[in-house]
Amino acid sequence: MQHLLTHTDENRILHITINRPDKLNALNMTLLGELHALLEDYEQVDEVCGIIITGTGAKAFAAGADIAEFAHFNANEGCDLSARGHHIFNTIEHYPKPIIAAVNGFALGGGCELAMACHIRVAATNAKFGQPEVNLGIIPGYGGTQRLVQLVGKGKALELLMTADIIGATEALQLGLVNHVVEPEQLMPKCVEILKKISSKAPLAIEKIIQCVNAHFAGNHSGFDAEVKHFGECCDTQDFKEGTTAFLEKRAAKFVGQ
Repeated sequence: MQHLLTHTDENRILHITINRPDKLNALNMTLLGELHALLEDYEQVDEVCGIIITGTGAKAFAAGADIAEFAHFNANEGCDLSARGHHIFNTIEHYPKPIIAAVNGFALGGGCELAMACHIRVAATNAKFGQPEVNLGIIPGYGGTQRLVQLVGKGKALELLMTADIIGATEALQLGLVNHVVEPEQLMPKCVEILKKISSKAPLAIEKIIQCVNAHFAGNHSGFDAEVKHFGECCDTQDFKEGTTAFLEKRAAKFVGQ
């Protein structure tokens, strides 16, 4: 891969690092294509229980999309670019395994949109967030106008989108944009801690949780209906039988993802 570094640790966590430090890890379509292909490759790999996405260096998680790539686009080309970005970020949002954004430094524009597509966001104290696209005469194109509203509410989202203000990690935590803020040296350990806790639970139930929560925002069907359906599906699994049996026997459950 040209722009991504990967390794899997002893906790079965896949670490993906955006590696364009000379461009502050700006997202171009080659990089996003690599990310999408990588996620597809690991979706059914049992040896991976969760994923952490971060950026190389201390300056940036991802400081936006690569503007040089689309500066001369017309309307049709712009629509195509946005649609491709939506497809890739929707894959992240609906991924069956938990994905955490470990935000180190700038997460601006497409970088902020990438973080918001992840299931959980952990920020270092030096992290900065913003959607400054209006400074370029455009709007967010990778889902930012929708996910920012979901996370911080309509009024604050409109303010951030229209002013292009950049906020720090503390304000991002207060707004609900991130789940945790830690010192830079604790960023990766905190993400690993969260994924280790999640990995001790029933993997099929985790997948159904992601589907049900996303259904709340889908608009075309009821999240309550999705919950009924997926609750029933869980009752038909080995993990459900193991979990309830372990509870009644007062022992730790040993889930197998079946």
